[in-house]
Amino acid sequence: MTKIDLSDSLEKIPVKIFETPQQGSSYVANIIAELIRKKNAEGKKCVIGLATGSTPKSLYAELVRMHQSEGLSFRNVITFNLDQYYPMDKDALQSYHYFMRKNLFEQTDIDPDNYHLPDGMIPKEKVKQHCLEYEQQIEAAGGLDLQILGIGTNGHIGFNEPGSGIYSKTRLVTLDNSTRIANAYDFGNMSQVPRMAITMGISTILKSKKVILMAWGQAKASVLQKAVELDDTEEIPASLLQNHDDCSFVIDDAAASELTRFKYPWLTGECEWDQQMIKRAVVNLALKLKKPVLSLTNNDYNENGLNDLLTEKGDSYEINLQVFYLLRDSITGWPGGKPTADRHSHPERNIPFPKKSLIFSPHPDDDIISMGGTFMRLHDQGHDVHVAYQTSGNIAVTDEFVTRFIDFAVGFQNMFDMDESKSKEILKEATAFLSQKRSSEKDTDDIRAIKGLIRRCEAKATCKYVGLKDDQIHFQNLPFYETGTIEKKPMSEADVLQTMELLQQLQPQQIFCAGDFADPHGTHKVCFDVVIAALQRLKDQNQSWLNDCWLWLYKGAWQEWDITEIQMAIPMSPDQVMKKRHGIFIHQSQKDSVPFQGSDSREFWQRAEERNGNTAKLYAQLGLTQYAAMEAFVRWEF
Repeated sequence: MTKIDLSDSLEKIPVKIFETPQQGSSYVANIIAELIRKKNAEGKKCVIGLATGSTPKSLYAELVRMHQSEGLSFRNVITFNLDQYYPMDKDALQSYHYFMRKNLFEQTDIDPDNYHLPDGMIPKEKVKQHCLEYEQQIEAAGGLDLQILGIGTNGHIGFNEPGSGIYSKTRLVTLDNSTRIANAYDFGNMSQVPRMAITMGISTILKSKKVILMAWGQAKASVLQKAVELDDTEEIPASLLQNHDDCSFVIDDAAASELTRFKYPWLTGECEWDQQMIKRAVVNLALKLKKPVLSLTNNDYNENGLNDLLTEKGDSYEINLQVFYLLRDSITGWPGGKPTADRHSHPERNIPFPKKSLIFSPHPDDDIISMGGTFMRLHDQGHDVHVAYQTSGNIAVTDEFVTRFIDFAVGFQNMFDMDESKSKEILKEATAFLSQKRSSEKDTDDIRAIKGLIRRCEAKATCKYVGLKDDQIHFQNLPFYETGTIEKKPMSEADVLQTMELLQQLQPQQIFCAGDFADPHGTHKVCFDVVIAALQRLKDQNQSWLNDCWLWLYKGAWQEWDITEIQMAIPMSPDQVMKKRHGIFIHQSQKDSVPFQGSDSREFWQRAEERNGNTAKLYAQLGLTQYAAMEAFVRWEF
């Protein structure tokens, strides 16, 4: 359902918010379908500007469904795509020609003569003329009736990077480094990402009769807030859409999280002052003023939009104490509960003790990266800890590691006078294939299996480092992941049933699951959905052990919980930070140069330490004890 817009919000562009990307995509698809039918009724062509990337995939899937199930015809539709990498062959897997054919054009009845994309292989000396002709083609078609957009984390629309002028037209541009890093997951490594692209200009986009910008996920939240609430500026190209008379943003809950009406609702109108809202308001006030919570005054509240809170709840002293206690009580060195303390305010139950704890790890290193300190502490405190590695993680292993490990196998067999003929044959075949492998070409089954084995051995070594035994380590290799390509299948019944079987086998009292959905190719989100679906299915079966099972969510290499959301914070000493680092180092295939690491070029151990250190620093700024680092968790009710 759409969230109700606040009339007194600070947003300069209308924003429609949906719970999920699928709901938002369905809303936009219906707008497109209505426009197509209206134009058909008028005997006119419908001219639509299209975007590429992960954002519009669910939109195109819904349009294909409407074509196949509801008879929506594209025969009278003319399309113009926003952009194309340069240079880029139109049949390359990363080409936007290929993307559009695969996701929309070849699954509908659109006339191939009616869709247009910039030519990524035109000689450079002819690019200017080609761009001029592209603009003329749009005008000859009657102009764009609707332009669909996504948004980059730096605010770009199309490939109009920060600094693009409002009067810019279709042209060849140099891509910002952050854009190339963000798009590297399509190419395998950064060096293969083109440095240039042909893109429609801001002026071209603004000429469209209607504009809809779509955005999903937490990673887009910050730039969306700037684009719709701050003044328009060329440094955030999407903010220039404030100058369009019929533009709207369609986003999901996660992408809306930084908007003032959600992050600081007390600034846009009346809000309900429950415990969580009070905590958010006071913590944000303290961080803004760089004061400990207990040092905030009535004047601080009144001068920063919180006079309503004072009016309803009384003096700042009492409010400060309430929030301070909430923060204090979230900190514990006992993630499985403290057996000698029956403190009602402790994040975890003290009984049963010890607990059976199950850590779900989407990739074979998320356990140690995201909650390595907590993982080790649970084991050291006597809990029966199990780890379920949900996917093989095989696409995130570089080709060089494959030949290195096969070569080791050959040398190992030779050293002990074993028959090395089969290993030599596999090494020869792998070397030949990899030497001619095209960018993003699917690996052979043998190479995929070897890459999976490399990651499985690293994960197993990490568990041994912590102290786990073989029967506490579970490799699920969920089917949705095993495509051999970056793009994964949707969650399937097989994924859910396999997870249900493991849960029923272990019957844990405590589950840890990844709750961050910003990894570049969406694996974490699918893994989360699988776990939730399995738990819900078991709950519907009235499995009694679930009555005593709690689910905790961690965030990993990509993001961290907002401090106002944290319900359990596990402090770490400097020695524990180093021990966690050494555990991450065991994953040698993920060190130094990592494929598909998104827009953050740091190694995973660096991300984890900075994130954990920053959480500890925020607690200290609020007046709590200073620790070297903290891992954070939020409880999920299922």
